[in-house]
Amino acid sequence: MGLQINIDNGGTLTDICIIDGQRVDKTKVLTTPYDLSKCFFEGLEKASGVVYGKPDVRRLLEEVDLIRYSTTQGTNAICERKGPRLGLVVDAKGARLIEELAAHDPDVYAALVGDRVVLLDSALVLGDDSQTHVVGAINRLTAAGASRIVVSFGGADFIAVESAFRKVALRKYPRHLLGAVPMLYGSDLSVDKDPVRRTWTALINSFLHPGMEAFLYNAENRLRQYRTKNPLLIFRNDGDASRVAKTIAIKTYSSGPRGGVEGVKAFSKIYGFTDVVAIDVGGTTTDICQYIAGGVAEDRRGHVEGISVSLPLCEIVSAGAGGSSIIKVVGGKIVIGPESVGAVPGPACFGRGGQFATITDASLLMGLFDPKSFFGGGMGLDLDRAATAIAVNVAEPLGLKLEEALQQMELAFEAKVAAELHRATKISKDSVLLAFGGAGPLNACGVAEVAGINQVAVPQMAAVFSAYGIGTCDISQRYTELLTRHDQSGLEDALAVLNAKAARDMYAEGFDKGSYEVEARLVAVDAKGVETSHSLTATPVFPAGMAGAATIELELAAIKRLRAGTGATARVNVGSAATAVGVRNILARGRGRIDVPVYQLAGLKPGDHAAGPAIVEEDYFTCRVLEGWTFVISDAGDILLNRKA
Repeated sequence: MGLQINIDNGGTLTDICIIDGQRVDKTKVLTTPYDLSKCFFEGLEKASGVVYGKPDVRRLLEEVDLIRYSTTQGTNAICERKGPRLGLVVDAKGARLIEELAAHDPDVYAALVGDRVVLLDSALVLGDDSQTHVVGAINRLTAAGASRIVVSFGGADFIAVESAFRKVALRKYPRHLLGAVPMLYGSDLSVDKDPVRRTWTALINSFLHPGMEAFLYNAENRLRQYRTKNPLLIFRNDGDASRVAKTIAIKTYSSGPRGGVEGVKAFSKIYGFTDVVAIDVGGTTTDICQYIAGGVAEDRRGHVEGISVSLPLCEIVSAGAGGSSIIKVVGGKIVIGPESVGAVPGPACFGRGGQFATITDASLLMGLFDPKSFFGGGMGLDLDRAATAIAVNVAEPLGLKLEEALQQMELAFEAKVAAELHRATKISKDSVLLAFGGAGPLNACGVAEVAGINQVAVPQMAAVFSAYGIGTCDISQRYTELLTRHDQSGLEDALAVLNAKAARDMYAEGFDKGSYEVEARLVAVDAKGVETSHSLTATPVFPAGMAGAATIELELAAIKRLRAGTGATARVNVGSAATAVGVRNILARGRGRIDVPVYQLAGLKPGDHAAGPAIVEEDYFTCRVLEGWTFVISDAGDILLNRKA
């Protein structure tokens, strides 16, 4: 594979990882939430400067082989409730369904749907006068302010009822008319027999769709103007990628953190780690996952903000604590997040109008950052603004001096991340804390101490680790079909339907039949809700033991393999004492202001080592080595830290 650009769009910063053969580079730009295409192309321009020594976007886009993109904007949209007003049509017998939907998350349900609901008898949709009832339902919802409509019926024949509704809607509201109302049917996304999960899947997808569609198609169209060789690939939350036109919106939810998971898996295998708890600390959130014995847990029915949906999702917990999270005092105690100042206005020290205190402001005033080199030297930091924000929002409400407030903020931040770590993972004496994200390495040792972990790893590419993680993803399309008959012929009929869809969609991705792999399995659910699965071979045979199942779903994946198992390993051999490039005066715990050595990661060799207190930094991250900790550089250029017994 030649030149690849991987872009991970976060709430505060957008990370860019450039891979060209064995060479890996990185850069960052501030996210522009008011126009994501702006930071997208600013990132490409900055990447071209890294590749060629000066900005040349046109040349970059003529020569690049792949552009992959992941984002946390779906996560942020749901957290901030920013999206269209949805209307919902369910079966007249679905009054209980409405209660169950709201019970999953009353606030999210109220924000997305509220009282814009129509209960419609499925018998009327299938009857002779269906037109009157369908049109009436649509008109009532649009009159109530719905800009998009979700149709999700229950019962065994939900697919047939939704199909009948669709035929009337298309006939009365054809898509070429300005009066057409965007509609999504629950069965479009899933054949899950659980109506609550299926309906929430459709609601969340509809909520995310307009924003993602507007940005991604705009970005893709601009790329075409540069005659980019290959289409933009969207990295999805299932770990693979696809073209914009072949990606559903809900699959972009948490796709950025999923990129970090792919990086965690690769990193753990290289070092032979079997128990890794990972923290990806960005500007708005800390994303947490755990790698144990070869993999990261994935739910076949995943969760979006705690809401159960029909699609598989990785177990990633997002905590509202990041470099731009607002720190305030409530009831005499320091409270962190979940509100964030993001990139605009950003932390007070950015000088962009931010007035709230953040851990970034505290770290600056503690002396952990060099204002001249922060963010690769591309952003000056304002100490006075940071001091004012912390004095007003933290120190004065607590009756503390400024430096006391700084230390209390740092301890509170580390305690919150450690508490979330314990809530989301199972920590053992063998656990390794893998810290990445722009803010991950800074407090990693402190978080580890609170959590009871004695070993920390910081990847050389920590600052853009999620962008790095998506760099070898496969291109795939995935499908599910209900078996209407639980026998060999039912299996063959369902396989024929899904293989036809796969051939069509993979051709649109640029791959002819035979150039991609097909994997399939059956998942049966019995009357008690217990699932069993059966993988199918090239000559599929229906397993007789599944004949009595309550439901059977055929899952099929068409995959173009791009991942390459390198079998690479990394070793850690202690060599020479590391050479510091200078000293920095920092606020140390219990010791006041002291001078500590500063090490530049780019200048360290494999085996170089030193003891804390110290600072190891590179252009886009700072790693604080606390007293009682040592670090050594691996032969892959990563930082391995250990706490002394």
